[in-house]
Amino acid sequence: MLQRFRAKRPGPFRLIGVLILAALGAACASVAAAGPVPFRVGAIFPLSGSTAPDSTDEYLGASLAAQLQNADGGIAGHPISLDLRDVEDQAQIPAAVSSLQADGVPVVIGAYSSQLSIPAAAAVSAAGMVYWETGAVADRVTGEGSPLVFRVGVNGAELGANAGKFMLDELVPHMGIPVGGIRVYFVTADDDYGTSVADATRTALEAGGMHISGESLYNPYTPDWTPVMSAIKAEKPDILVLSSHIQDGIAFRRAFLAAGLQVKVFMGTTMAQCDQDFGNVLGAAAVGVFASDRPQGDFNPGALDPQARALYDRFAALWKQRTGESAPSEEGIAGFTAAWVLFDDVLNRAGDDSAQSIAAAARSLDLPDGSLPNGGGVLFSTAPGQLGQNVRAAAVVWQWQAPRHSVVVWPPVYATGQVKLGASAS
Repeated sequence: MLQRFRAKRPGPFRLIGVLILAALGAACASVAAAGPVPFRVGAIFPLSGSTAPDSTDEYLGASLAAQLQNADGGIAGHPISLDLRDVEDQAQIPAAVSSLQADGVPVVIGAYSSQLSIPAAAAVSAAGMVYWETGAVADRVTGEGSPLVFRVGVNGAELGANAGKFMLDELVPHMGIPVGGIRVYFVTADDDYGTSVADATRTALEAGGMHISGESLYNPYTPDWTPVMSAIKAEKPDILVLSSHIQDGIAFRRAFLAAGLQVKVFMGTTMAQCDQDFGNVLGAAAVGVFASDRPQGDFNPGALDPQARALYDRFAALWKQRTGESAPSEEGIAGFTAAWVLFDDVLNRAGDDSAQSIAAAARSLDLPDGSLPNGGGVLFSTAPGQLGQNVRAAAVVWQWQAPRHSVVVWPPVYATGQVKLGASAS
């Protein structure tokens, strides 16, 4: 339990009058009446820009974790208070981190976007605070070797490896083609997010005996699809692997269909293809697409142990009350799960609220699969290349099987449906 809130030994002081002492006594009584001092946790999220809908969900999930933890007694009896900085671009990170450091917070959660999370993790840890990632998946977030950086959710390597294993174990047996004869083509957003996932997918597929026929890299902010479509047409792949963001992923899918192209398997390796925006915008054009993803709120509840299921139900009830939605979004459950592990499993077990004690408590965790409300477990890696990365993070594969309707198809413990090859003409 945290002990820093205990009274500190006073230093020498000079008695300067009964009136001053009386005033100090009144002030102390006023503070005591206000209740326990809050435990402040820093938060960096882009809540006002183009990513606001999804980043707001992630922050809401973390906020609801704080609300439930406070209902359960907070941190050693002190309520959690999130000290928020709305940060839209990398240039704002140094000032945000400096202000949080000045506020005395020992740990900072965030930051949804890999483009923000990579520099935020570096700046927060360099300032001597713990950085706790709630959503971004780029490998570099936990790939810089800082002992003060942690991520509960999957990284790009895990999403990519998950996609590769799914294709090898689940799809190849149904394709009717020897694994060595299957042609795979990659289309990859040229940034840390896209390439980290694509690289891991490629490694897994090549290790399984597949032939990678080529790759097109594109700028996710100003994509030019003409050369990409020409390359796909020339290569005639059986499997197309797309690693994209949400909006460029939608644009690619439209351009792919408009070009009259067809593949046996359209595999998204990033979360973008399972985001509700992908299915809502594309409708029938999304049908058949697979994607490697974090769990959303409607995976098979059998993946959770009883305690995790009870926690998930509490969270889902609050989510519905706050948003009107029947199940938490992917970003919401990611933010909630990551924050809950920090609040309940780490801060309540740390010896004090120093960054070193918090990091040590995190590294001591050993929670089995199914013990978190997203179905995962917790064991943070000690390997230098992914120090602080949770190696028991939850990952699933989805498929859009009808307009605006997707199901989890893999792994079996999470599944709510079966794989359907040839679900669309694409």
